[in-house]
Amino acid sequence: MDALLGLPFDNSYARLPERFYARLAPTPVAAPRLVKLNEALAEQLGLDPGALASPQGVEMLAGNRVAPGSEPIALAYAGHQFGNFVPQLGDGRAILLGEVVDRDGRRRDIQLKGSGPTPFSRSGDGRAAVGSVLREYIVSEAMAALGIPTTRSLAAVTTGEPIWRDGELPGAVLTRVASSHIRVGTFQFFAARGDTEALRLLADHVIARHYPQAREVAEPYRALFQAVIARQASLVAKWLLVGFIHGVMNTDNCSIAGETIDYGPCAFMDAYNPETVFSSIDQQGRYAYAHQPGIAHWNLARFGETLLPLLAEDGDKALAIANEVLGTYRAHYVDALIGGLRRKLGLFTEEEGDAALAQDLLNAMTDGQADFTLTFRRLGEAAADPAADAEVRGLFENKPESFDAWLPRWRDRLSREPQDGASRRAAMHAVNPLYIPRNHRVELALTAAAERGDYAPFEELLTVLAKPYEERPDFAAYAEPPPEDQRVYRTFCGT
Repeated sequence: MDALLGLPFDNSYARLPERFYARLAPTPVAAPRLVKLNEALAEQLGLDPGALASPQGVEMLAGNRVAPGSEPIALAYAGHQFGNFVPQLGDGRAILLGEVVDRDGRRRDIQLKGSGPTPFSRSGDGRAAVGSVLREYIVSEAMAALGIPTTRSLAAVTTGEPIWRDGELPGAVLTRVASSHIRVGTFQFFAARGDTEALRLLADHVIARHYPQAREVAEPYRALFQAVIARQASLVAKWLLVGFIHGVMNTDNCSIAGETIDYGPCAFMDAYNPETVFSSIDQQGRYAYAHQPGIAHWNLARFGETLLPLLAEDGDKALAIANEVLGTYRAHYVDALIGGLRRKLGLFTEEEGDAALAQDLLNAMTDGQADFTLTFRRLGEAAADPAADAEVRGLFENKPESFDAWLPRWRDRLSREPQDGASRRAAMHAVNPLYIPRNHRVELALTAAAERGDYAPFEELLTVLAKPYEERPDFAAYAEPPPEDQRVYRTFCGT
């Protein structure tokens, strides 16, 4: 099994005090079968794909065998869920096998999700359905291909055992890879207990692992807060630029490393509407598409509260520092969003009216119920050839005159850019994907797998999404919005 992993585990989190986690092995399953192995990711991690796909490797990926050097633990954390604080959550169906250092020298967690009950399961079975496992595999790998910081999927294994949710479903285990699984909720767990020693140990661990530059300054915990804010602001802006809706932006789903984590009822918009909500459990629209930047700010405020004992001994001074640092969030976010929108519109210089130009297009898209992804992609063609304007206009089914009013302003703005049409189109196509995990395509793949054991749609969807910016005629249908009878209006949490 040592040869299986290629690199030894080096489990820094497991060296923290015992109150940070619970030690336990995954619960074995009846008949593990490998559905998918991410060979490219395995190689990046320094692992042997052939060994991972062997019977012994599949047993490890299912939780039936513990590899030498692994120190399986379930992490403790708390969190605000839809605004309500829960002082103890933790890994209720996940076990961290350990950490490896990849070929680029980056430390990465390897975690099993759906690996059985833990002390944090709160009466749950600790298992996962094949649909939720494959959804996370599809969407996390699509996000990686889009260039958005994310956890990754190393493998999906079916268990040969049913699980019960609304009915009987086939069980599965996901092997997830992350820069770490430390969350805002991890800090909240110790803050709620008044455990300042643990907060300091955790903050020092995060600095060493993710933000080593913070060690070089006089106020390292202030620098930590600043760095986490910058990463979260950038991350959420990237979500909005591809029409992604996380669905459950609870503080326990807010990664301190700045990665997208926990793909439950997530979705990508088809027709643009800033109030779009897919999650079946988000009854009030708290985590709607356009609310995500504000929720990230709220989550970061909760993170700042946990750091108060580390920022200064005097409470008033600590609060003033936290508020000052939190005040930098909006500038980080706006810069990232407006910069991204400029690139999506083919603008590579800056002018004062660019933000308004982009917002007015988004307003027109809302009025016209235009497809978010295809509008920007087809604008790339129109930037090179005005004859393609009609293809963009055709997306504004409800109110094409709103696009007609906007178009001359964009043309005028493009006239002050230095690129020729072909260069501008190439640059725009490099940031405007053609293929996203459209909800109806994801649902078709999950249904085929769960109901018929047919993984061909899942495999083909992964193939398409691996190159989201590259037009491939054989997969043209994957770029199209759903027909009316296949529209998905609700997505569901995998727990």
